[in-house]
Amino acid sequence: MIPTLRVLVHMGSLRRLAPFWALAVVLAVLFPSPWLLAAALYGAVLQFFVEYAMHRFLLHRAPPREQGAFTALWRSHIGHHEFPADPEFFTGDDHWYPVRFGLLSVLLHVLVLWPLVGLGPAALLSWVALFGGSATAFAFYEYCHTLAHLRVPKGWFGQKVTRSHLTHHFQDHRATFHVSFGMGWIDRLMGTPHDAAAARARFDPRTMLSLGMDPEDLRLVTARKAHGIDTPPRARGTSGPSPRSA
Repeated sequence: MIPTLRVLVHMGSLRRLAPFWALAVVLAVLFPSPWLLAAALYGAVLQFFVEYAMHRFLLHRAPPREQGAFTALWRSHIGHHEFPADPEFFTGDDHWYPVRFGLLSVLLHVLVLWPLVGLGPAALLSWVALFGGSATAFAFYEYCHTLAHLRVPKGWFGQKVTRSHLTHHFQDHRATFHVSFGMGWIDRLMGTPHDAAAARARFDPRTMLSLGMDPEDLRLVTARKAHGIDTPPRARGTSGPSPRSA
């Protein structure tokens, strides 16, 4: 647990979210209400669906043909599949995207709630929901994802998270898009749970780590070279070191 938390406290996205989360906690303490608890729970569940949707529909979308867009997708996710043990690709970028996404979500929720409850309550409920509930769920996702990829001793919880997530990496990248512990019901609801028979039928050891692409595809080669990697991933998935760190 400690090594994983040590990684999390250095994540740029979580550090940028921290003051917004802290304000949500302060507001919940100053204005205690069952409605705020409900808002936080709503925000957490909403984030778990966002986690699934972004992973499935954004990060696993059809690879762009234009190299610049492809390289951006490679950096954000394909590279993580090709080199799943490289911390650069699973500890997250140092960016403001979660804060911007959170602020936009707060604004949209305020606009919806304002006519129903008034501006002040709408702002309070929205802030606690998105920067309280959703940000907490996002941090939990980052914890589960980091734990799944770190080589550290793992108890029952860590083993469950790791086994679940690594089936997505090494058995079937078209299923098991949830990462957070206990959220497998979302995959079942959306029709993408892990199915051993389907995974065996779809499995191609040569293209598994490259999300179905030929590892020698020029777009992949170019994206790797842009990040200092000159060789494709090993034909059969492994959690060993990347070529850059070997």
